[in-house]
Amino acid sequence: MKAVALTRYLPIDDPQSLVDIELPKPTLVDGHDLLVRVEAVSVNPVDTKVRSPKPQVEAQPKVLGYDAAGVVEAVGENVTRFKPGDAVYYAGDITRSGSNAQYQLVDERLVGARPQSLDFAQAAALPLTAITAWELLFQRMPFAEDDGGKGKTLLVIAGAGGVGSIAIQLARRAGFTVIATASRAETIEWCMQMGAQRVIDHRQALAPQLAALDFEQVDAAINLADTDRYWDTLGELLAPQGHVGLIVEPAGALKIGDPYKAKCIGIHWEMMFARPRFRTTDMGEQGRILERVAALVDAGELRGTHGETLGVINAANLREAHRRLESGRTVGKLVLAGW
Repeated sequence: MKAVALTRYLPIDDPQSLVDIELPKPTLVDGHDLLVRVEAVSVNPVDTKVRSPKPQVEAQPKVLGYDAAGVVEAVGENVTRFKPGDAVYYAGDITRSGSNAQYQLVDERLVGARPQSLDFAQAAALPLTAITAWELLFQRMPFAEDDGGKGKTLLVIAGAGGVGSIAIQLARRAGFTVIATASRAETIEWCMQMGAQRVIDHRQALAPQLAALDFEQVDAAINLADTDRYWDTLGELLAPQGHVGLIVEPAGALKIGDPYKAKCIGIHWEMMFARPRFRTTDMGEQGRILERVAALVDAGELRGTHGETLGVINAANLREAHRRLESGRTVGKLVLAGW
């Protein structure tokens, strides 16, 4: 089968950073596995982080890719939710071979039926970011999905990113007043399209901008960009007994005492791959989240975040997707479709 892989971790402008290869078609080895024919993939910051330059050399080609939509080809003996021919979407498991290949094995518990109103490219843009936003807001932080934000204000740092785009929508649906951050005309417009009621510039001090909008504090914040940079600021902005959600590994040690301790601010980490990586007893929750997201999309309550399809799935197009993502100037999700 066709695949895109790496054996060395190189800068993205090096043609060997991602290469086209042929690999054997995988066979079912676990009773919960699906064999999926991959039709479309999306690229996320985790792809660029895993691929980032380091001296390590892989003995066997490593296939990245943590967002896919495709068709079930075969099912393991314990599979109950899917059958061959079903259209599905999923993020998968970072400890296994990724989706940048024509065929992939994935545990059915991590998979959802593709939204009927989306094509494969549009569906591939959703899984990782939707699971991340859902888990962070409704399972790590203590907010109910339908009305947990009523009377509360949520600050979304990096609102135009993949996770931010979904988080804004989910938060609005839950009743939050949503203030997003963005810094360019196109990203400000994107945040407003996603449902943010206010947008402020994350390149400038946040507190004065919030005060100008009559927000002296916020009840909750999710920092989807730079944990270290905004840590002290959020400690001052968050209300007593507020909550902060984080997804980015800090570069240094964080001071988790005052004002966080004094205010009893809840600190909540989200790592989408925790459930599959550690084989938690509730890993099937990710499949259920994707089913719920699909229902909301098909009901018109949640919109997709597909930005652009760069072409077919090959090394050249994946390198371009990585390059654009590393530039920090993308709007919406970058997708590749077909072989």
